[in-house]
Amino acid sequence: MTTDVVVPADVARYCRATGPLESPLIWLGFAAAALVLAGLAVRSRRARRRAGIAAVCCALLAGLTGLNTYVGYIRTGHDLAVLLDRGGAPGRALGRLLDDGGGSSAAGGRAVPAGQSAPLLDSFDLADPADGIPSGRTYVLLPPGYANSGRSYPVVYLVHGYPFGSAQDWLTAGDAPGALDRLYRDAAIPPMIVVSVDLTAGQPERDWEGLDVPGGPRLETYLAGVVVPAVDSRYRTIRDRADRALGGMSGGAFAALNTGLHHTGEFGVLLLTLPYDTPGDIRAEFHGDRAAIERNTPRDYLPGMAFPDPVAVFLAAGSHDGGDLDRARHLAGQLTADGQRAVVHVEPGLSHTWRTARATLPYLLVFAGDTFRAG
Repeated sequence: MTTDVVVPADVARYCRATGPLESPLIWLGFAAAALVLAGLAVRSRRARRRAGIAAVCCALLAGLTGLNTYVGYIRTGHDLAVLLDRGGAPGRALGRLLDDGGGSSAAGGRAVPAGQSAPLLDSFDLADPADGIPSGRTYVLLPPGYANSGRSYPVVYLVHGYPFGSAQDWLTAGDAPGALDRLYRDAAIPPMIVVSVDLTAGQPERDWEGLDVPGGPRLETYLAGVVVPAVDSRYRTIRDRADRALGGMSGGAFAALNTGLHHTGEFGVLLLTLPYDTPGDIRAEFHGDRAAIERNTPRDYLPGMAFPDPVAVFLAAGSHDGGDLDRARHLAGQLTADGQRAVVHVEPGLSHTWRTARATLPYLLVFAGDTFRAG
């Protein structure tokens, strides 16, 4: 294993900072209100029903906002608006009222930072009926100056978590636009294209983990064989494995690892935060086919794997999640034994949450940038 990468201190502070809707004061306020209302319901017969209902509502809100404080999925009013937008017209209308823009300008309906170092947001819809994939939105963050440069750029692909993930997650909870903006300001990374892909197959509640499911969506094939060529055809990319990285968080990290190891000819860099080296319970989807399950379990096939092309792998975990740390170090040891470059980064004080994914994203991007430059 090689040494950790260096991220500018101001970038690290920004990516670890909590947003206004992650404040513990919110859930503490709801909890206090629930207690006051519960007391009122006990003392007053006249107000008992309404106060009791209000107390229950405040208690539920305290639980939800407390969970969000821990997980860090909704940072701002804009993040909340994006989440509500998934609920259709009623949620969209409410989201417009709550959207604070995240302190940013908007492009393509999603908030991105404003300024000369800010990435430019684009998106397109992409379906793959042959592999059972309905149309899904792919988001693309282009480097500043892309429109006028005429040059080609390396590409980083990012996969959301499972289940209930979304391609929007890396723009909101993961704050890739903000991380890129600050990394570009400090010239900490070379200009790159960052792509957030949709691997939900139109069913975000399913734990697909980016697999080619027999009789179901073939997500690995879609990502490597459809999404990558679509991005190459639409944007000025460097069409070489050495300048193409694949990453993800949690279940998306498993998807990136498994797909990347199966397609070393397409991806030269793997970026894994909160990693897994085994899929979830896929026995039902694979109809108990032990060989197929083993082919999709890196912990089984990685030891002694013959790499047709070398890969550089970055693994990140929070110090408060021993399982993530053990998996990251175990994977790094296996990769190193197979002759591949592997780096492990430990983020202090965090665990298996989007807060950790957001805090470690600049390290993933710096590692990718350094590897692109070296290549």
